Amino acid sequence: MARKISKKPALNLTNMFFKSPKEKKSKKIYSEIANDSGFRTLYSEPAKPVWMMRSYTKFSDEAYTKNVIAHKCISMASRLMASVDWKLYELVDGQKNFISKHPITELLNYPNPLTNGSSFFEAVSSYKLISGNAFVLAVTGMDGTPKELYTLRPDRISITTDKDGFVSNYCYSVGDKEIKYPVDKITGRSTVLHVKNFNPLNDHFGLSPIEAAAYSIDQHNQASKWNQSVLQNGAKPSGALIVRSEKDGGQGELTQEQFARIKSQIEEQFSGYNNAGKPLLLEGGLDWKEMSLSHKDMDFLECKNMAAREIALAFGIPPQILGIPGDNTYSNLVEARLALWEDTILPQLDDVCDALNRWLVPMFKKSENLYIGYDKDSISALLPRTESLWNRISNASFLSEDEKRELVGIKAAN
Repeated sequence: MARKISKKPALNLTNMFFKSPKEKKSKKIYSEIANDSGFRTLYSEPAKPVWMMRSYTKFSDEAYTKNVIAHKCISMASRLMASVDWKLYELVDGQKNFISKHPITELLNYPNPLTNGSSFFEAVSSYKLISGNAFVLAVTGMDGTPKELYTLRPDRISITTDKDGFVSNYCYSVGDKEIKYPVDKITGRSTVLHVKNFNPLNDHFGLSPIEAAAYSIDQHNQASKWNQSVLQNGAKPSGALIVRSEKDGGQGELTQEQFARIKSQIEEQFSGYNNAGKPLLLEGGLDWKEMSLSHKDMDFLECKNMAAREIALAFGIPPQILGIPGDNTYSNLVEARLALWEDTILPQLDDVCDALNRWLVPMFKKSENLYIGYDKDSISALLPRTESLWNRISNASFLSEDEKRELVGIKAAN
């Protein structure tokens, strides 16, 4: 049952997220019409494109570009993910051996002539956080092995499905040009890697954290616009000029000329930051009354902070790290950083790592025992957890020295 939407929506992102698209139903083409989530999937005819109907441009503009909290969450998470040291390992008789030089490691460190490894993984993570999807293109040589890797903008990608609903092509469109990258129906392999978040409402595209934080982002943006308008209009008046009545020795009412002259003097001599703190000289019949911050204004500030906390939580960033008032979930920043890595960054890294092992590694010859990983020991935020683990293993009297070495990843002594 379709939900009712107000004719005059107050918030941009909210209206875009939850307004059902107006389309004519056609049983011949669609087996699933666009539902209340805004997604559309085409099944009944082959070679029909499936688009992520959420506006990636709107996501980027309203959240990443204009909202300081969302921007900080995305940039922080993506840069942390890009900071890890990616490595290649080989399993030999159950032992994990590090491979220092291999075409795969060279490709991860220098994906293409225009991008280094850190910038590449930051882009992959940023696209995934903004749109819920990240696409990577492998440019292969004559032997079929990848020579370069490129990130593709999610808004330029559409997915073509066959009559059974399986992906048959990734279509990359720029202007009037379109390039199709086929997908093997049996193996699911393609030169395009698609990493996506879980989406309960769509079979092909991931769910963006921005969609979950849509209301909060709109509220925070509207609050910022309100504050900007107040500042442009001279900020909240610190007081008011009151004309005394005739009973109190005043003239009771200003003439039009007097009103215009006083207004002009205030705007020219007392408005703006350059005139802050200047004394106001009052003529006869005028009194000054101070104004204080009302409870409504204080509630407004708390509402903005609450929206900021909800945005941070949608991206998995502890609000305490961002300095948002009113959140003290963790006793110190060390615990907050550790929670950020364990609850958000590491799961995202594992997702990308598994995708690369499933997609990139098999493209190379003799890669059966190879797999891509990252060095957790080099992550400074995880040192408290590592030290705690080592202490527990060291104090375990029922373990031998060789067993302790094996648990911490060190080969047993011969």
